[in-house]
Amino acid sequence: MPYINIKITDENVSAAQKAALIKGATQLLVDVLHKNPATTLVVIDEINTDNWGVGGKVVTDLRREALKT
Repeated sequence: MPYINIKITDENVSAAQKAALIKGATQLLVDVLHKNPATTLVVIDEINTDNWGVGGKVVTDLRREALKT
């Protein structure tokens, strides 16, 4: 049983976007690895931007800085 874990920041991702991610990730495993979609599990974890870092900086701060420019 394939298990796919998608981690994204919790920045207004709609239910439709999440559904598209689940559908697309499942189809990718079907197309590439010939996995059964009925047994493919997809989990989306939404992480607060305070708990996500890139390049040594907190994403919340990076977003704030981007809005200033």
